[in-house]
Amino acid sequence: MRIENTIVLVTGGARGLGEHLSRAFAREGARVVVNYHSSEERANALVQELGEDWALAVCADVTDAQQVRDMVARAREHFGAPITVAVNNALVDFSFNGDARPTLDTLTAENLTQQFEGAVVGGLNVMQAVVPGMAEAGEGRIINIGTNLFQNPVVPYHDYTAAKAALLSLTRTAAKDLGPQGITVNMISGGLLRTTDASAATPDEVFDFIAAGTPLGRVTTPEEFADTALFFASDWSRGVTGQNLVVDGGLVVD
Repeated sequence: MRIENTIVLVTGGARGLGEHLSRAFAREGARVVVNYHSSEERANALVQELGEDWALAVCADVTDAQQVRDMVARAREHFGAPITVAVNNALVDFSFNGDARPTLDTLTAENLTQQFEGAVVGGLNVMQAVVPGMAEAGEGRIINIGTNLFQNPVVPYHDYTAAKAALLSLTRTAAKDLGPQGITVNMISGGLLRTTDASAATPDEVFDFIAAGTPLGRVTTPEEFADTALFFASDWSRGVTGQNLVVDGGLVVD
């Protein structure tokens, strides 16, 4: 699969890591569907910058299956071809602020449910919506965004980490189901990225602590992380599925 002219969906693609993912794919000549939920102004500004022939902003709540199906149909109508790369990046209201996180004694079922619905239910809705078009095309790439926190919970974000761990399991079971149709399903897991909207509340000393324990001696940038998604979207990864690639400068060895 060539990235050039491929139709790529990036959920939560208007801000934070999602914006960097959208830019990385556009830079390589892909048509990008910039999904957003509440960031309409940023999504429209990004599309204007990338060019309306190359990008489309679509509002959809990924936890709503019908909204996701409508988004996929609109993208196909706009670009005249099915989505063949989908990046499940959307993050439900979360900030990497260790001081404000739910601790184990204050964690609630609602905290867990909110993150599970965003990561797992949202990811499932996207997969179910894009798979028919991928099967029609005879190939497809689904890329789920995970975290290295379930290998190294340097800060115990219980709800976020549990949801991403469940998404990794879904990644592997979906890879088994979809492989016969030429569709790969993989995960990219980052550590703390310097800096995104979600990590903006992280104190500098936390970044410095992580950098000190990382072989590369620095915290991974969102640009570096986004470039890894290009590998999983391309023919270079055509023999890879059901895998979790950790992109954190070598902090965690999976």
